[in-house]
Amino acid sequence: MKLLSARFIIEDEINGIEIIKKIEQAARTCYKSEDKISADSAKNLIKSILEKGHESIIEHEKVTVRVICDRGVSHEIVRHRIASYSQESTRYCNYSKNSFGNEITVIDPCFWKDDNNEDRQKYAIWKNAIEESEKAYMKLIELGATPQEARSVLPNSLKTEIVITMNLREWRHFFKLRTSSEAHPQMREIAQPLLDEFKKRIPVIFDDIEAEG
Repeated sequence: MKLLSARFIIEDEINGIEIIKKIEQAARTCYKSEDKISADSAKNLIKSILEKGHESIIEHEKVTVRVICDRGVSHEIVRHRIASYSQESTRYCNYSKNSFGNEITVIDPCFWKDDNNEDRQKYAIWKNAIEESEKAYMKLIELGATPQEARSVLPNSLKTEIVITMNLREWRHFFKLRTSSEAHPQMREIAQPLLDEFKKRIPVIFDDIEAEG
């Protein structure tokens, strides 16, 4: 059994200035106000448009992100309808093979990290359950089960990779929901630093979204 921490990789080369310039071009088509374009006009126009709730204009641009998380978190991610997804398949990936290190990989839970006896006990129970799942999976494969049959004993903590493409409007929706204090802690573990990264790379579009807690 291999342990990993959840993480993300932004797959696109993002030029935030070019992105907002292209959005401005599209927006000004509505008003035929292209003559008002200047070096700084994109930021002000897009900020005004977002404040008015006219977010359809930012659908013209998209970003692709690879997320490494557990299966439970991935099940929440794919509830976002306006997106494209490609995900590691437990039907076809055979974790008993050398290419997977002859073991399953799981995401280390972020919520039992306090150095107290109660959390240590919870973590020990979790780890034991994962190890038993791995043993059962490997035994089923050994007995001739296919990966799609043996996967029924794999845990929610199983590591998965999911490639996500969303337009910027849907990314805004994603961050508003998934950085909330009501979101699952393992979802926030991904969403909060990803939001910070989007803010660094793309001006204006995400500035008004604040992660809670």
